[in-house]
Amino acid sequence: MSFSNNKVCQRRLAVHRLGFAVAALCFGLLGWSGAEAAERWSSTNLQLLYGDNYELGPKERTILTLEHASGWEYGDNFFFVDVTDFEDEGTSLYGELLSRLSLSKISGRKIGVGALSDVLLAGHLEFGEGVRTYLYGIGTNWDLPGFAFFKLDFYVRDEPDLRASPTWQITPSWLLPFQIGPVKASLGGFVDFAGSQGERESSIVGAPQLLVDIGNFWGAPDRLHAGIEYQFWRNKFGIDGVDEDVVQLMLKWVL
Repeated sequence: MSFSNNKVCQRRLAVHRLGFAVAALCFGLLGWSGAEAAERWSSTNLQLLYGDNYELGPKERTILTLEHASGWEYGDNFFFVDVTDFEDEGTSLYGELLSRLSLSKISGRKIGVGALSDVLLAGHLEFGEGVRTYLYGIGTNWDLPGFAFFKLDFYVRDEPDLRASPTWQITPSWLLPFQIGPVKASLGGFVDFAGSQGERESSIVGAPQLLVDIGNFWGAPDRLHAGIEYQFWRNKFGIDGVDEDVVQLMLKWVL
């Protein structure tokens, strides 16, 4: 190995160690938060989705999702696990885990200006069959009129198995509840903008959801929601020219 290549490897190793340290700190506090700090809010739900016209594999798929979000004394946590049933081809498991530490809550004073309400340290893990990705960076919370929340997170994105320098990712996520007459509904979702890494091209994936609170019609609001999720992907899995557009039927049960 040449001296220059050795320097590159050392630099990459240092970046990986930094990322792992930040992720470990944030993820480790998931367990610490339950034992040492009072959780301020928590929400868990099950989702059932069905769609047709997926790329790279069976066109028809049914997905069962367990999703959890919570806020505690020094930040917030989020995770989901997807169990995907491929038409006549078995199932797969995929999940993501995100934990953020609020600089405002840690310091005891607001870190932000104007609509920017908070700045956070963020660690994010993607895992599944053949998937292992670490993300670490800065999260932001925004107070926007009408929105239950609006978050904009900036990451270093690292897939160690690609054996290439880390790239970047920017992720907005939001929830906008609204009501038309007796109909309570919401528009929520996320979009991941990711740079290229190794042989993977840059990509965009998003999943906005339009849901109606159908439980509200029989006196049980915020429990059962139905609607659609539109999943769009440009350069799916970083493969140049593989684009996906799927409208999925969606049922969501808040536990």
